[in-house]
Amino acid sequence: MDLLAETIAAIASPDAGARAAAAERLDRMTKPRGSLGRVEDLAVTLAGIAGECPPPVPEPAAVAVFAADHGVHAQGVTPWPQEVTAQMVANFLSGGAVVNAFARRLGVEVCVVDVGVAAPLDPAPGLLSRRIADGTADLSTGPALTREQTQAAVETGIQTARDLVAAGNRCLLTGDMGIANTTAAAALICAFTGADPTVATGRGTGVDDDTLAHKTAVVAAAIERHRPDPTDPLGVLAAFGGLEHAAMAGFVLGAAALRVPVLLDGVNAGAAALAAAAFAPDARGRWVAGHRSAEPGHQLALAHLGLDPLLDLGMRLGEGTGALLALPVLQAAAQALHDVATFDAAGVTDKTDRADASG
Repeated sequence: MDLLAETIAAIASPDAGARAAAAERLDRMTKPRGSLGRVEDLAVTLAGIAGECPPPVPEPAAVAVFAADHGVHAQGVTPWPQEVTAQMVANFLSGGAVVNAFARRLGVEVCVVDVGVAAPLDPAPGLLSRRIADGTADLSTGPALTREQTQAAVETGIQTARDLVAAGNRCLLTGDMGIANTTAAAALICAFTGADPTVATGRGTGVDDDTLAHKTAVVAAAIERHRPDPTDPLGVLAAFGGLEHAAMAGFVLGAAALRVPVLLDGVNAGAAALAAAAFAPDARGRWVAGHRSAEPGHQLALAHLGLDPLLDLGMRLGEGTGALLALPVLQAAAQALHDVATFDAAGVTDKTDRADASG
């Protein structure tokens, strides 16, 4: 059995008993029932992922930034030059990017994974060289990847999740870097949700109206050329790429198999999660959407996955930044299940008990 098949076989639906125990404990805690709103839902989700109540507090955490380039860049879908991908990888490694600032504040490890940057990268601390190819082929003229390359990228993501968990991390966050990757993401979202490219394609790095219209036309033509089958996630990933999307799909599958919660970042993570859910539908119960990206395709992806994001800050940077900002909410939800006393233990009268007594 290959690594992908082995991982899929290990993924089960969240533990219903642990979820019920968490819901029951939340109702007995010294607060009005339901007063923590969605934080209570999050606590129940974490218990179901872990299979125990209270669940482990999801710390320490690590964000994996998967970096790769895209052949569709040649179609002029973004004004940013392709070499920016490699330059930003260097920025991550020197600690100068937004993801580094947020991660530093939260005590989160940043792991940068080269799965397909077009330019050669020198070895450096914090860089995992897992290059499958020097970027993808142009999705507008043919498949971005072969099926073999795609599976290798997915399994790279799975192995990255395994390594980070083996190192002691108890929460994984998705990050990405790749100039033109929102074009591939839009195509993936259209393929898996059936959305029209005019609805799913966004401005990415902030392109003007003419470039957005051209980018949308490129996505539409690619969908027509490849006619993707959403029940064949490996084929869809091969058609459109990118290598970072395939690796992130494996990453979130690997975490699901290990019962470790994942905080998803923005539109590229959403596109990857759609592919992962097509491989293993039960995996989606082990993911939490960190935030809602300003990219229109992200909302389509979240709706298809049935995930309600924790934050909505109008962000569209990527890198894992939105997921990082949501991490304290995730950790606090688990901490509450550990630390908050029940009415009985604290000697506090529950209004439900009082109503029962008066009856």
